[in-house]
Amino acid sequence: MSPPGQGACGNAYIRTPAMDALVQGGVSFRSAYCTSPVCTPARVSLVTGRMPHELGVNVNHDRADDAVPTLGHLFRAAGYRTVWAGKTHTPPAGPERSDPAPGFELLPLAEHANRHLGSPGDPVVADAAAEFLTDRANRTGPWLLTVSLQNPHDICYWIMDRERDVIALTPPDDPALLPPLPANFAMDPNEPEFLTICRQRGHYGNEVAWTREWTDIQWRQYLWVYYRLLERVDGQIARLLKALRDTGAAENTLVLHTADHGEGVAAHHSVVKLMPYQEATAIPLTLRWPGRVPAGVTDSKHLVSGMDVLPTLCDYAGVPVPPSVRGRSLRPVIENPHAPGVPLVVSEFQPDPSRMELKGRILWTGRFKYAAFSHGAGREMLFDLHLDPGETKNLAGSTGHANEIERHRKLLAEWARQTKDEFVAPE
Repeated sequence: MSPPGQGACGNAYIRTPAMDALVQGGVSFRSAYCTSPVCTPARVSLVTGRMPHELGVNVNHDRADDAVPTLGHLFRAAGYRTVWAGKTHTPPAGPERSDPAPGFELLPLAEHANRHLGSPGDPVVADAAAEFLTDRANRTGPWLLTVSLQNPHDICYWIMDRERDVIALTPPDDPALLPPLPANFAMDPNEPEFLTICRQRGHYGNEVAWTREWTDIQWRQYLWVYYRLLERVDGQIARLLKALRDTGAAENTLVLHTADHGEGVAAHHSVVKLMPYQEATAIPLTLRWPGRVPAGVTDSKHLVSGMDVLPTLCDYAGVPVPPSVRGRSLRPVIENPHAPGVPLVVSEFQPDPSRMELKGRILWTGRFKYAAFSHGAGREMLFDLHLDPGETKNLAGSTGHANEIERHRKLLAEWARQTKDEFVAPE
């Protein structure tokens, strides 16, 4: 394996200079979470500033009402040219030219990008976005450009032994050349029954089923491939940042980098999404704007949700935000790191479109993380993220934490009341 790197996010087994440069040049939130650990619900929240259940978008392929204002609608009404390049998945998976992106014009692609794979498709998307940035005719007024790259999503197909010839990544067999397994690789034998149901699902994000007979070496090879896919997408981000610099507009452009959800990365024997653990629910969220956003700031204190993207961009641009938007602008805590922020954030967990009665909710309050599920034995989890960041000790059955369990139940119940969420926490 290559010698340890100096990546801004601390992973010694990956080289991501473009994403590192964004982190080093701006404010990076390390307590940022998706509104749902699956594509469409999370992406709808990014562009609407609302929770999935409010819009009836609980699983992939659900669709929000086109009348719901999006980031594109709001900026367009304020006089911006609003442009989208790449994957939409709200709900179509893109990035074909015909995919809808309400409120945005879709950039034409130079060639037909593979519908499912980022490895051949992302360079085509980056080409279109870079051409938009460098063509002066496109920048006669203010603009908002969303570049939605697919990778490292290709890991789904690599796990299922599909499209590997297109992805073209063959991990080494030599253990010395592979990254190590995470410290929280082991699966809790007392994991809630709800999560056992999720692991046994034979459809809809069933990649975990392909890992049941994996050896430790195979798990490590999966990590090696995932890291290479991240490096591929970092290369496309580098191209976009260079195109922005070449225009001379980098100093006057706010860049926001985020993702819809995370990836299991072998924690608790999990892969991809649709799990409540940190690896699947945490997202990157970094803002860079030279002279307007402080550089080199890592914020682990403030809780952040994917639905905060819309109000944050609107705040910096002076674009009015509808009262229906539930997210909060991050500008106040960026400009004043001592500001209190929000007391909690919530993620919704709907693991199976064929069994819509299965539901979960995940609530972060800073030090503690609480999860509650609709079915099965052991319907709650509580983790002390300060003492146990790997979530290896579920405190839900601990008598010493009964008060915290009760406090989080009440917080979740009140949040459900305020947002008209039908989920009922255990009692």
